[in-house]
Amino acid sequence: MQWILLTLAIIGEVIGTSALKASDGLTHWGYALVTLLGYAVAFYFLSIVLKTMPVGVAYAIWSGAGVALVTLIGLVVFQQKLDFGAMLGIGLIVAGVLVLNVFSGTTGH
Repeated sequence: MQWILLTLAIIGEVIGTSALKASDGLTHWGYALVTLLGYAVAFYFLSIVLKTMPVGVAYAIWSGAGVALVTLIGLVVFQQKLDFGAMLGIGLIVAGVLVLNVFSGTTGH
C-alpha cells in the first residue's frame, strides 16, 4: 500500500510542478490552482508514506522520480533542451533511486 501512496504523491508533485511552469509565475490562476492542488495531494500522500518508510528513503524516491518525470514533461511539453551535464546528473539521480529500490532493505519491500 505504501508504494501506491508514494506513487500518488509523485504524481501530485509532477502535476503541481508542471502546472507551476505553465502558470507563468502564478499569473494564470487556473494553472496556479492546479499547482496548489497538486502539491497538496503530494504532501498529503507523502505524509502517510512517512509513517512506514524512513524519511530519507521516501524523500529520495519521491524527489528522484519527480525530477525524472518533470524532466520528460519539460522535454516533450515545453520543448526544453538539456545539455550532456544535465542529462548525466538526472541519470545519476534515477540510478540512485533504482539502487534504493533494488538493493536497500529500508524501503519495506
